[in-house]
Amino acid sequence: AHAFGNAVKTAAQVVASRAGVAAIKLALNGFDTHSNQQGTQPRLLKELAEGLVALRAALVELGRWEQTLVFTYCEFGRRPRENMSGGTDHGTANVQFALGGRVRGGLYGLPPALARLDGNGNLPFAIDFRDVYATVLERWWGGDAAVALNGRFRPLDILRA
Repeated sequence: AHAFGNAVKTAAQVVASRAGVAAIKLALNGFDTHSNQQGTQPRLLKELAEGLVALRAALVELGRWEQTLVFTYCEFGRRPRENMSGGTDHGTANVQFALGGRVRGGLYGLPPALARLDGNGNLPFAIDFRDVYATVLERWWGGDAAVALNGRFRPLDILRA
């Protein structure tokens, strides 16, 4: 198993222990692909997919899938245009995944606006990442997102009651 798979196994053990842990952060590193992206990206996405499938299976087995919200995030996006090293450089927009028993499936936001890149070759984002955080803070945790985010952001309608 890869390191991410081991982290998923540990997270499932923590959930199974009923230790009262409210949040668990897992990391899958290596997506900073400034070079040779074509070889690295498929491997990393496979590890992510396998890890998330294993996590879901463990949470279903433990009876905790309905009470779990999984979000992916990255601190930066990638530019759509390949650089001279067979990779992509830091950009402005990215994809995030939401999983859990209460998550409404589907795609949210708009398709990438490849015809509307800015002067640096960056994509405009379709959903502000703070809207995603507001979703978790308000609709999942029941908190006041405006305080945490220092402003009002619109939660996404992705969770069932």
